[in-house]
Amino acid sequence: MPPFHLAFPVHDLAAARRFYGELLGCPEGRSSNEWVDFNFYGHQIVAHLAPGECGHRQSSSVDNHDVPVRHFGAVLSIAQWEELAAKLKAAGTQFVIEPYTRFKGEVGEQSTMFFLDPSGNAIEFKAFADMESLFAK
Repeated sequence: MPPFHLAFPVHDLAAARRFYGELLGCPEGRSSNEWVDFNFYGHQIVAHLAPGECGHRQSSSVDNHDVPVRHFGAVLSIAQWEELAAKLKAAGTQFVIEPYTRFKGEVGEQSTMFFLDPSGNAIEFKAFADMESLFAK
């Protein structure tokens, strides 16, 4: 699968480096005074300094949760997801949606969690009990 590329706004590059680089463990790539590349689980994400563009604004109701409409993330293995959830909890992360598993015992069973980066960008990490059900209806 080819890697995707995502550019997003941040209010502070040092805060983005701490969050994506140190907390999430994403290696840093190229950078300038205006942007920083990160290796986000094999994909290229680029934090651009654009304070006026930051923050999430809309939510949508999904499973009785207010899911930020604009969000990005990665699909991990169950073990990676559990390890990241524990790391985030230990770091005192405030979750928009606490880690939980939805569709238990059904096609599409998945664990998910949502939180915000320091610039208010919403991030979702999920893991499927069966990766074959990623696109199942």
